[in-house]
Amino acid sequence: MLFKAKKIKGYKLNSINGEIGSIRDCYFDDRHWAIRYLVVETGNWLTGRMVLISPHSLSHIDMETETIAVSLTKKQIEESPPYDSEKPVSKQYEDAYNNYYGIPMYWNGPYMWGPYPYISKKVMDVTGKPEKIEKTWESNLRSTSQVRGYFLKVNDGEIGHVDDFVIDEETWAIRYLIVDTRNWLPGKKVLLSPEWIDSVSWIESKVYVHLDKSVIKQSPDYTEDSMITRDYEAGLHLHYNKDGYWTESDKPKSH
Repeated sequence: MLFKAKKIKGYKLNSINGEIGSIRDCYFDDRHWAIRYLVVETGNWLTGRMVLISPHSLSHIDMETETIAVSLTKKQIEESPPYDSEKPVSKQYEDAYNNYYGIPMYWNGPYMWGPYPYISKKVMDVTGKPEKIEKTWESNLRSTSQVRGYFLKVNDGEIGHVDDFVIDEETWAIRYLIVDTRNWLPGKKVLLSPEWIDSVSWIESKVYVHLDKSVIKQSPDYTEDSMITRDYEAGLHLHYNKDGYWTESDKPKSH
């Protein structure tokens, strides 16, 4: 299932033994463009404290009730490494977090989820290390709210800004950026895959894509009410002459 990041903002999270709070934001890495943590406001439960929840701990999204089931207890979450929302998420924090919950470290390995192409529910051994460590890489986490609003630069100009993100529930990968072209093509939004991005200037708040405006203008229409079916995705990838992620999602990311 594909869903939009804005859609789940405010969703309630239910632990094994009760509600823990609501989603405020999401952190993703700038290499695989995969959601690494949900930022959760705990409200009165932990006196305003925010916590991070990894997709490893999410078991089900219910769009009707706007809730997400978390396979953790309140006690586990309360005793997790404290998260300071005023500071960037450091590698030291992530090391402590992953060791505490016993989950694979996504930067240890060539795949989206480290040693695995998909989220593994398998707990690590007591040493706190994955069974097999491949190549490691230095991750930089970005928030979806931070990148929303970045401008899109193509070969022959600017086409608009990032309006939202389309997320894959199975892998928690960001499959598409939703780009609002209102100042160029009023009323039109387009989908672009992170795989098609050439570079991102985090300083300039700009995303660079090696495409021409004429190609983007003729891309399949997308609206807020559009259902992103596999047929739609196939047509989108065909238009841009790109392979679908569903045909190569088990391949390691190149360095």
